[in-house]
Amino acid sequence: MAHREVLLVKPVDGLGGEGDQVKVRAGYARNFLLPRGIAVPLTGANRKQVDALKKRRAEREQSELTGAQELARKLEKTTGLAFAVKTGEGGRMFGAITSQDIFEKLAAAGFTIEKKKIHLFNPVKTLGKHSVKIKLHTDVSVEVGFDVVSENPIEAAAPEVAPAAEWTEKRYDRPERRARKE
Repeated sequence: MAHREVLLVKPVDGLGGEGDQVKVRAGYARNFLLPRGIAVPLTGANRKQVDALKKRRAEREQSELTGAQELARKLEKTTGLAFAVKTGEGGRMFGAITSQDIFEKLAAAGFTIEKKKIHLFNPVKTLGKHSVKIKLHTDVSVEVGFDVVSENPIEAAAPEVAPAAEWTEKRYDRPERRARKE
């Protein structure tokens, strides 16, 4: 298999950042990276661009980090995220709180966060206080707390248990089963 060295102009997930010199398959470089302007062939003249690209990359990463740290400070101060949900008997929720719900609530509060940065591993299906991890940057993550409360008053569930005597009578009073076995 033929390989080719290219210089990345833009960051590519799983491959590298801008200014990186990477070795990729010739077809990937020829058909995808080069036509889209994501990379340039590695030549003597292009090697001079490496310093400029690395400087631009460092500036971009620093601005992303400071922006993420500032947003993390704002999110830590955030209180009052509450979800009012409908509940049935015994306080059981209808549905669940998902990362989409949290995303919408944060957007309504004025935060611009990508949905994929909200790490809620399982949907919340219980009332009470919960927290969610939001990973804003590779080095910056923050825990945001939220409450799940009931819209309607919680009513205790009345247990519906049949008396034991009736149950045993119904269970063993099956003449059609006895007739099949014989």
